[in-house]
Amino acid sequence: MVHASEMITMNAQLLTETAKSLVAGDKGLLAMDESNPTCHKRFAKLNIPQTVDARRAYREMIVATPGLGECISGAILYDETIRQQKKDGTPFLKVLADAGIIPGIKVDAGAKDLAAHPGEKITEGLDGLRERLKEYFQMGARFAKWRAVIAIGDGIPSCSGIEANAHALARYAALCQEAGLVPVVEPEVLMDGEHPLEHCRKVTEDVLRKVFIQLNSQRVLLEGIILKPNMVLPGLTCPVQESADEVADATMKCLWRTVPAAVPGIAFLSGGQSAELASARLNVMNHRFKLQLPWALAFSFARAIQQPALEIWQGKDANVPAAQQALLHRARCNCAARRGEYTAAMERIRA
Repeated sequence: MVHASEMITMNAQLLTETAKSLVAGDKGLLAMDESNPTCHKRFAKLNIPQTVDARRAYREMIVATPGLGECISGAILYDETIRQQKKDGTPFLKVLADAGIIPGIKVDAGAKDLAAHPGEKITEGLDGLRERLKEYFQMGARFAKWRAVIAIGDGIPSCSGIEANAHALARYAALCQEAGLVPVVEPEVLMDGEHPLEHCRKVTEDVLRKVFIQLNSQRVLLEGIILKPNMVLPGLTCPVQESADEVADATMKCLWRTVPAAVPGIAFLSGGQSAELASARLNVMNHRFKLQLPWALAFSFARAIQQPALEIWQGKDANVPAAQQALLHRARCNCAARRGEYTAAMERIRA
C-alpha cells in the first residue's frame, strides 16, 4: 500500500511544475469560484435574474473572453462551474484548456462559527475531501483552493482560532498533493474593521507563521503550493489609510519574515479592495522589490477583475463584448502590475 507521504513524493515533479506554471511570466489567477448564494447577492444588486441559466451565461462570458489566456494562468472554479458548458455545448474545461488556462477548483465548504470562540470562524470541508479531490483531478483540475477567514476585532483573533484554521489548511494541502493537485493556501486576514496597518501586519505575521508550522508538520511539499494571502492593509474604517508605498513596505516586511524561499509564488487576494487599488499596490511591490524576492508576486483576484465586467454585462447578451473588454482590461492591468509597469493612465486607455 502506498502511503500519503509517498504519494506526495511521487507527485513532486507534477506539483512543482504546475505551481511554477501558475505564477510564470506576468500572469496570475482568476478567482471565479464564488458560491451560488454569493453570486446571487451580486446579481441582485444589478437586478440580474438569480437563476442557473444566468450563472452559466455569466461564467461563459468570462471563460470565453478572447485573449484571456495572455494574462491568466489559472482559473479557480466552483463545483457547479467545472461541470458547466457554453451554450453551444463546449465544456468550460475545454474552453479554458484551449486558451492555455489551467483549471482549478474551490474545495472548502465555507467558514462556519468556531465553537466557544465568538466572532471567529473555522473553514469546513475536510470530510470526504480525498474522494472529491480524486474526482476533480480526473475531470482535469490541476490545482485547488481553500480559504481560511481571520477577523480582527476586540480580543480576536485568538491563538486557538488561528491554529485551528492553520491546521485545517495544512490537512487540506496534504490531501491535495496526495491527489496530484497544487494547493492554493489562502489564510485571509479580513479588511473589515478600524484596525491600523501595523496591527494588520502583526496579525498577518502570526497567521502565516502558524500556517507554515502546520504545513511542515503535515509534510506538505512547499515547492508545490501557492500562497494566497491578504496584503497588509489598514481596516476599511480606519481613519488613516496609508499610501501604496507604505502598504508595500508593511506587506513585504511581513512576507520576508514568514514565507520560506521554497514557495514558488505568492498570489495576493484582492479582499474587497477596489480594482484600481489592488493593481496599484501590487505594482509598487513588484516595481520596488521584484529583483530581491525568492518568490514570484502574482495576483489571484475575483471582484478586482470581474466586478467592472459584471456591471457592464447586467445579464444581457448584447453587453457581452463590452463586458469581456472590461475583464481583459483589468487582467492586463494586473499583468502590468506584475512587471511593475502599471500606471493610473492605463485606466483611461482600453484597447
